[in-house]
Amino acid sequence: MSLRAFFSTVVGGLVLLTVVSATLLVVLTTVLERMAATLSESVDGVRQAEELEVDLLVHSRLLMSPGSPMLADPSRGRTPPQIEDDLHRQMEDLRATASPGEENQVLDEVQEQVNAYLSAQRKVADDPDQVQPEQQARVLGALNQALRSLEQLIQINVDQAQEARQHAAHWNETANLLGVVLGLLLVATLGMVVFWLRRFALRPVAELQHAMRAFGTGRNKDSRAPEEGPSEIRDMAHTFNEMAESLAHQQEQQLAFLAGVAHDLRNPLSALKLSTALTGRAEVTPERMQRTLELVRRQVARLDRMVGDLLDATRIEAGKLELQPEVRDTRELARSVVELYQSSDSGHTLDLVVPDTAVLVRADPARLEQVLTNLVSNALKYSPAGSRVEVSVKGDARSAVLTVADQGIGMSAEELKGLFVPFQRAGNARQRAPGVGLGLSVSRRIIEAHGGYIDVESWPGRGSVFRVHLARVISSGPEQPSATDAEDDPANGDPGAVH
Repeated sequence: MSLRAFFSTVVGGLVLLTVVSATLLVVLTTVLERMAATLSESVDGVRQAEELEVDLLVHSRLLMSPGSPMLADPSRGRTPPQIEDDLHRQMEDLRATASPGEENQVLDEVQEQVNAYLSAQRKVADDPDQVQPEQQARVLGALNQALRSLEQLIQINVDQAQEARQHAAHWNETANLLGVVLGLLLVATLGMVVFWLRRFALRPVAELQHAMRAFGTGRNKDSRAPEEGPSEIRDMAHTFNEMAESLAHQQEQQLAFLAGVAHDLRNPLSALKLSTALTGRAEVTPERMQRTLELVRRQVARLDRMVGDLLDATRIEAGKLELQPEVRDTRELARSVVELYQSSDSGHTLDLVVPDTAVLVRADPARLEQVLTNLVSNALKYSPAGSRVEVSVKGDARSAVLTVADQGIGMSAEELKGLFVPFQRAGNARQRAPGVGLGLSVSRRIIEAHGGYIDVESWPGRGSVFRVHLARVISSGPEQPSATDAEDDPANGDPGAVH
């Protein structure tokens, strides 16, 4: 799992917990508010019913007192008609707060019985001298029935209040339980996050840091980071391991390069040392001196070519390769290189194939001759004596192609992959000829700096074909002047460029 997916899951879980908690809080608040409203309505119903009972009793006492009747309520100073008005108002208030169902039915009975009581009282009040016992009994019966109905109404409200209280207690317990569960889930989630981060994220990061520190300080060049943990950390570890492998490989190449340079420098230096020792002897003949000087010239040219390749590689890597392009005929450039090697008696057949018309390119002639010299030198060194090497020039409407084909040892597909890599040489090339592996790398970079490219075809034991592709210059004017013949100088001298 990646860190992004992990944190997305954790954040999603926390958001879900938050939504659930907020929803439960809203539901709980709504339920408790409803329970509180029910309790409030039940209390109001009990209060109003009790006030109605009190007013009925006060009204009854005012009108049914033995002896002279009381003219007003002693506690509030109300007259019987005022109490009757209060009774009707209280009935309306009870009706407004009554819940549907049984409470409304009981309230209907209370209203009917109160009205019956008031009607019976009015009949008694209309003719107080003719009051009969049965009339008194009828008034008391209606009053008692109204009081019993009010008691029933009070009990209904008390039961509703008790039920609301029980519901509130139940929801309170449920909310406490859900709160504990959500709290435990939150703690468990945070615990899992901490455990996962420590086990699967922080530990691989610490191991990666340790590997990088060990590799960076040079204590352990074989130090590699374990590729485990989230995908991002695995990618970082994989990238570091690739970088470490690449640096180790480059270090091996540098060591091999230094060894190769030291070996290749020792050979010409030994020859120079031997030659200078021979020139000090008195018996040296002019012919021997001439051969010695020729040997010294070749070794100095070889050393100069090696140093030139190293400098060119350094300039190319630093982006400071300077070109002085001019329009030149590739036929003349190829002819000057071929003539140089034909005069060296290399033991090979060196052929030049060029068209009748000029094939013009805009290039630095010295650099282009350097590339051709490297390719021809390689073809001669890695071909058996007496074999044929062909240098040809072709051109079409858009490009010029310079080809060097040999019948040498050739290369496999695997060897071709690293052919233009600096300081790398194919297995057979190491044994066939000395070199440090910069010639082809420098040649490719020079041609790329001209906007062209080099391709190669090779077959083990059958030879290789190198092609240099450059943009062709089409000119309708007189043919451009040809290049001067290449001098036998260090820039074009003894072949020091190698695969």
